[in-house]
Amino acid sequence: METPHTGGYWYEQDPPRGSLPVAVLNALRDYRASESAMRRRTREAMSMGETDLLALRYLLEAQARGVAVSPKDLRGRLGITSASMTSLVDRLVRSGHVTREPHPTDRRALILKPTPGSDHEVRQTLGSMHERMIEVARSLSEDEAKTVLAFLTRMREAVDTIDPAAHP
Repeated sequence: METPHTGGYWYEQDPPRGSLPVAVLNALRDYRASESAMRRRTREAMSMGETDLLALRYLLEAQARGVAVSPKDLRGRLGITSASMTSLVDRLVRSGHVTREPHPTDRRALILKPTPGSDHEVRQTLGSMHERMIEVARSLSEDEAKTVLAFLTRMREAVDTIDPAAHP
């Protein structure tokens, strides 16, 4: 196992519980940097932008759950403007990743569906990495998995909260 990086610009140099909390935060930062690099490689391999890939992932997940997604739904999920949504859908349709189809119950509406080729391309591009990730997760004991889940949930809550005193 690699020696943990215990220094940190943002963190006090001699924390009360020793250097392990800083090492945990640095390991989390290193993971985020690796994940960011993986996303960049994936975008390059699929010749897609970040928002395009996020949209495709959402559409594939919705399809797996049997949920129809309208452009309005996707726009809300991605937090983009109507004009950006139109451009995004046009790009995904042009690249062969998405189709526009009539809504099954509302003649005036459309739904967006990923193409079968998109699912195959994503699985081919990310499949082996996802297998490695699930193997790492499976290697955890039940107690370790519960600890990791609790930690990540609390970290998400910590970063989702904006300190109103810091932003007058």
